[in-house]
Amino acid sequence: MKEKLVVIAGPTAVGKTSISIAAAKRLNAEIISADSMQVYKYMDIGSAKIRPEEMQGVRHFLVDCIEPTENYDVARFKEMAGEAMSEIRKNGHIPLIVGGTGFYIQAVTKNIEFSDNSGASKIRDEIYERAKNEGNEEVYKELLRLDPEAAEKIHPNNLQRMARAIEYITLTGEKFSEMNKREGLKESPYDLSYFVLTKNREQLYKDIEYRVDLMLEDGLIAEVMRLVRLGVKKDMTSMQGLGYREMYDFATKLLSMGIKEGEASFENVKKLAVKEVSLMDELNGIIYAIKENTRHYAKRQMTWFRREAARGECIFIDKDKFSSNDEILEFMAAKVGI
Repeated sequence: MKEKLVVIAGPTAVGKTSISIAAAKRLNAEIISADSMQVYKYMDIGSAKIRPEEMQGVRHFLVDCIEPTENYDVARFKEMAGEAMSEIRKNGHIPLIVGGTGFYIQAVTKNIEFSDNSGASKIRDEIYERAKNEGNEEVYKELLRLDPEAAEKIHPNNLQRMARAIEYITLTGEKFSEMNKREGLKESPYDLSYFVLTKNREQLYKDIEYRVDLMLEDGLIAEVMRLVRLGVKKDMTSMQGLGYREMYDFATKLLSMGIKEGEASFENVKKLAVKEVSLMDELNGIIYAIKENTRHYAKRQMTWFRREAARGECIFIDKDKFSSNDEILEFMAAKVGI
């Protein structure tokens, strides 16, 4: 008999947190975060990391548990998620995976195997070194040449996924896109209930912009400054997250100007930038880039989930068609069979 596994996914800012907490209580579940940034320590604001008080006593796994200098990819997520699921089941609970990183979720729901090849790290290091010397654009061109279909689905800024794709092609001789298709068609080994939250796109984009504004007010600039001071480098996996990669150079510049984290509230930085026109232009450009890149990311997330839905892998829940979260919970519980 297959073990139950529940997934609540959806684009950034769709409102997964509140529903997932309520669902965990209703389903007697514990939560595994499928977020590629919330796993890192000291990265609270830019990742919109759930706060302890928001957890309402529900146990969370893969949140705030590794150093920002460590690499975190889909293979490591799958390994850590597997360990978390075992512990959750020992506790007599159902694992509830929550997040917006579709490939991470698929790795668990389809039990995708990631071979531990001894040549992988050398290839990956060479790709990262090339990106450092020549730019991500050259790595993207290489992927485009090797596997155009995979390149279409990976953003040129996502060096981690580009490296994994090229690494796989180099080691196996098979296109990364072909592997993804094959693995995507596998039957899940779980009694899976997979929900994707959606809402009106215009409202979603407004919520994204509001979230970015709130992150800035809450101290995103100072948070990135602290990471720079702690020795986190721009090319590290943790700094590829939205908000962090756009803010990194600006935070470095503020530190070089002798500004301390405690002085880097958004209001203080804006006052400083008024005196330095170029600094104000740079700050405004960063804010615009974070919002635009986050909107584009949400669009790519929905493209991924629509493909999953087309294969009958998941159930879309349009939040606009429900009058309350309670109604959504009732709908989920009926589908899960609890």
